[in-house]
Amino acid sequence: MVIAVKDLDKAVETYSRLLGGTFHDMSAGADSYGVRVFINWDAGVELCSPLPGRNSYIEQIINKRGEGLVGVVFCVDDVDEAHARAKELGIGVVALVEYDQDYIARHLGGRFRKYKEYMLKSADLHGVGAIVGQIEPK
Repeated sequence: MVIAVKDLDKAVETYSRLLGGTFHDMSAGADSYGVRVFINWDAGVELCSPLPGRNSYIEQIINKRGEGLVGVVFCVDDVDEAHARAKELGIGVVALVEYDQDYIARHLGGRFRKYKEYMLKSADLHGVGAIVGQIEPK
């Protein structure tokens, strides 16, 4: 699940204490989207916060609805097939995130064989921020 927050440091502290485990800074790949991101891989929780002055999608959501749940990641066996089905249904894609093995080794601790996600357009999904992803552990 993806949760938008105003104060990322405080949210990381709160959710770390609540859920246990460690949140990893994934902001290196997210700054182009105008956000900072921390993920707890074991709990399946992604916390994101807008970077100042970037008018990011997350900032727009927080300004409109406040902090909270903004999306759910659905893991699938074949993400490109899921993307094709989404296109057939007229569901648009907001963003594609795909990491190569070098990036996975440097920023994700080498923990995945494949990491590819399509962020689907929530307006096409009855307001649900859905992400289909193929995230394969090593």
